[in-house]
Amino acid sequence: MDLRNIRDEIDIIDEQITQLFIKRMDCSVAVAENKKKSGTPILNEVREAQVLDRVEKLGGEYGKYTRLLYANMMALSRELQYGIINSDSELRTIIENADSRIDTESSELNVACLGAAGSNSHIAAQKFFPNSQISLQKNFDKVFEAVSDDRCDFGVLPVENSSAGSVSRVYDLILKYRYYIVGEIDLPIEHCLCSIVQTDISNIELVVSHEQGLAQCSLFISENGYAKKKCGSTSEAARTVAEEKRINWAAICTKEAADEFGLKVLDKNIQNNDNNCTRFIVISKKPIITEQAKKVSLCFTLNNHPGSLYAVLSRFASHGFDLTKIESRPRPNSQFEYMFYLDFIGNVRESEINRRMLCALSDELPEFSFLGNY
Repeated sequence: MDLRNIRDEIDIIDEQITQLFIKRMDCSVAVAENKKKSGTPILNEVREAQVLDRVEKLGGEYGKYTRLLYANMMALSRELQYGIINSDSELRTIIENADSRIDTESSELNVACLGAAGSNSHIAAQKFFPNSQISLQKNFDKVFEAVSDDRCDFGVLPVENSSAGSVSRVYDLILKYRYYIVGEIDLPIEHCLCSIVQTDISNIELVVSHEQGLAQCSLFISENGYAKKKCGSTSEAARTVAEEKRINWAAICTKEAADEFGLKVLDKNIQNNDNNCTRFIVISKKPIITEQAKKVSLCFTLNNHPGSLYAVLSRFASHGFDLTKIESRPRPNSQFEYMFYLDFIGNVRESEINRRMLCALSDELPEFSFLGNY
């Protein structure tokens, strides 16, 4: 049999499979209606394990593939059932009742961010909220606390740099507070070497900066043999150098921070990557999903059995979602247990299927939080 004839036969088989799949999903609808009346849970792990074991045996030499096919099919079946049974679920209510607009031009908002005037976080906050009152905080924890006790409406925080990677402390705080991410901004980062006016670059022996600034300029620091000193932010580094008045100290900071504290710029663009960029997020206690929202963030834990992460990720693959980030973080007060943070491209208000999948995951996973669509 030549390739064309084989493909013709596959087309015929696919039509038959499709019709049988439709019948199976119709049965899922009937099952959902029955479960809704009786109050029976949607997920029945015992029943699903029995089905998977049975079809694996029926699949013969293709048993493992048959099992994977049916595992995915049953996941889709559950999502369909969630749309019928859990039409008023907590997550669906959050999504449907979320505000749809952020008044970024308002002068009545208070916004928290890290550092003193001229820090990268301060610049990002001003770009996103140009007319708002900016509340400058000493560390990331204080930013979350300012939002937590309602002193500030929003917080602006760095989460990822193109060369130094994720800002781990911020992710830990996201997982701790579970506030909503309602916006993001990418900010090109240009680090400068700055010191007091009496200093020449040949005098420098020690550089001061936030750990991200030090990481993003590691090659420059190594090439010059500088010692390093960490501090709370790049703008705090500028303040420290200005106050210490040591000719052999320099801050790695922005030009704006240097101007703020009366430092002179000894060198520019000292970061490892000329295309250095940091992604900042905007956090809020209230969910906000604008029409332009294009990224969804989630965090969750997994059931403790083989293939659990694959089972979750395959759901996204089945729907054609573009995953842009997945990161694991140690779960607080536990040993060798992890929470997963995940970003994917999509708008939960555009598709009922998107909402069904999220509602299914929120019900099936041990711990699940919808962190925002922005």
